[in-house]
Amino acid sequence: MTHPYYEDDHVQLYLGDMREVLPALGITADLIVADPPYAETSLAWDRWPDGWPALAATASSSMWCFGSMRMLLHRRDEFADWQLSQDVVWEKTAGSSPATDRFKRVHEIATHWYRGEWRGVHHATPRHVPPGGARSHTQPGEKVAKRGPRAEHLGVYGTGTWVDDGTRYMTSVIACKNLRGFAIHPTEKPVGILRPLIEYGCPPGGLVVDPFAGSGSTLDAARLIGRRAIGVEWHEPYVEAAARRLAQAPLELA
Repeated sequence: MTHPYYEDDHVQLYLGDMREVLPALGITADLIVADPPYAETSLAWDRWPDGWPALAATASSSMWCFGSMRMLLHRRDEFADWQLSQDVVWEKTAGSSPATDRFKRVHEIATHWYRGEWRGVHHATPRHVPPGGARSHTQPGEKVAKRGPRAEHLGVYGTGTWVDDGTRYMTSVIACKNLRGFAIHPTEKPVGILRPLIEYGCPPGGLVVDPFAGSGSTLDAARLIGRRAIGVEWHEPYVEAAARRLAQAPLELA
């Protein structure tokens, strides 16, 4: 399907297999955000689309991919076109592991992949206002001297000052409530975990592509923060649900 199932000024949603739709569109995205089927259950929809990481590499040089450690290790050869830059842990409020003889899994991993030279890949320093505000002896707007030398493996500070703007670096563990009881799709990701990933990898006004769009969370998150978005989903009931969701007037995030 090469015409949108849903379209507005910021978003396009297509029905079909991403391995057919993306080549037909011929697009180049600033960032791909992928939440593929992990192929860890016997459910009919939980089937890994063979070859999709290589195809994604033809459409972008930057990608976030959700997954479990089991999935990423099992499928590692399919990411041969990509280099791994980092991983982020989404800490959920409810577990999703079907096994009763293991630790209850209350997290998922989002890995960031890139192609080419790192300096040519957009990556904005992730900052946020911590809950309760930034704990500091300084006030926002105040210049602060950088700390002195520290162990090399912890990173080396340059000389000079920085301006306290009330924000701090985001950590690689992000706590965010999952949508248990309110999700449209069984593996739907909340906007709260998608937003920082998109802000990191896609510049304002840039294009985000979600090849496994599900209920449209990525598309919704992207347009809320001033990015354009294209999604592809093969299962028509979820495309219908995503279209209804996207047709509603977007609400600004606090």
